[in-house]
Amino acid sequence: MTTPTLTLEQASHLANTIRHEIGKALIGQKQVVRETLIALLAGGHVLIEGVPGLGKTLLVRALARTISGQFARIQFTPDLMPADISGHVLFDMHNQSFNVRKGPVFTNLLLADEINRAPAKTQSALLEVMQEQQVTIEGKALPVPLPFMTLATQNPLEQEGTYPLPEAQLDRFLLKVFIDYPALEEEVEMVMVVTDKQIGDRFSFNNLQTVATPEQVIAMQTIAASIAVDVSVLDYAVRITRATRHWQGLRFGAGPRGSIALIRAARAHALLEGRNFVHPDDIKHVCLPVLRHRVSLTPEMELEGYNADHLLTAILAKTAAPRQ
Repeated sequence: MTTPTLTLEQASHLANTIRHEIGKALIGQKQVVRETLIALLAGGHVLIEGVPGLGKTLLVRALARTISGQFARIQFTPDLMPADISGHVLFDMHNQSFNVRKGPVFTNLLLADEINRAPAKTQSALLEVMQEQQVTIEGKALPVPLPFMTLATQNPLEQEGTYPLPEAQLDRFLLKVFIDYPALEEEVEMVMVVTDKQIGDRFSFNNLQTVATPEQVIAMQTIAASIAVDVSVLDYAVRITRATRHWQGLRFGAGPRGSIALIRAARAHALLEGRNFVHPDDIKHVCLPVLRHRVSLTPEMELEGYNADHLLTAILAKTAAPRQ
C-alpha cells in the first residue's frame, strides 16, 4: 500500500470535506462529528455515551462511506465471547486442514455497540485489539487493516444490566464523546430528510460522496502527528493533567497517558484548523473529551450533582496558558 503525499493545506481541506459529508447524515451533531474526526486523525478510538436512537450507528456508517473504508458492527450482549470478536480456527473436513475465520475486528471502522453490556473478558478482548492493532489466533499474530478505529457506544451507567468499563480500560480510548438529543429545528430537518419519498426509517446514503481513501486517511494521520508543538504548550498540557491528580473533588486524576492524549488530539484539532503548530486553544478545545473519562469524582461531588466536565472546566480556568 502506497501512502499518497499530501500538503498540510490539502490534508486540512480533505478533513473538513469529510466532516461536511458526515454532517449531511448526522444532522445537528456537529460537536460529535468534529470530535470523532479528531480521534480518526490522531489515530485514536472513541467512546460515545448516549441513550439509544441518537444516530451512533449512522455516524460510523457515514464515516465509512466518506473514506471508502470497511465497516463492521458488533452488538455486545452478556453472552458474547472473545472469539466472536477476534475470530477462531475451524477444521475444514473437506481439505483436512485448519482455517482461520477472522472476526469482525478485521475492518477499518468498528462499531462496538453497547460495550458495557458484555462481561469484562469480552471487553478486554476488544481493548487488546485496539491497543495492539493485531489479533493473536492460535499463536499467530494477524494485523488488522489500517487505518483502524473503534467507536464504542455505551448506555448511561444508571441503566440496569450493564458492566461499567474499569478505569484502566477507559484509558485506552482517546476521547469520550457525549451524544445528546437534537434541537427542535435539527430534529424537524432530520425527520424531513428520513421521511422524504422512502420506505422505512433508515437514512439513505446515496447522497453521501466518497471523498477520501483509507490511504489518504493514513497520510492525514502522518501530517497530524508531525504538527509542531512548542515546549510551552506541551508544558501547559502536562500541567492541566497533573492538576487533576490533586484537585479537590476528584477521587483520582489522569495519568501520563492523559497528557499524551491531549497533545495527540490537539495536533488533530490544529490540522482541522489548517495550522502547522499547536495553539493553547487547541488544548482547551480537546481537554474535556480527552480527560473526562480519565478522572473520577468523589462520592460527595456526585451527590451534589457535579460531573467531570464541571471540575475540568474549573481546572482549565485556573491553569495559566502560555502567551504566544
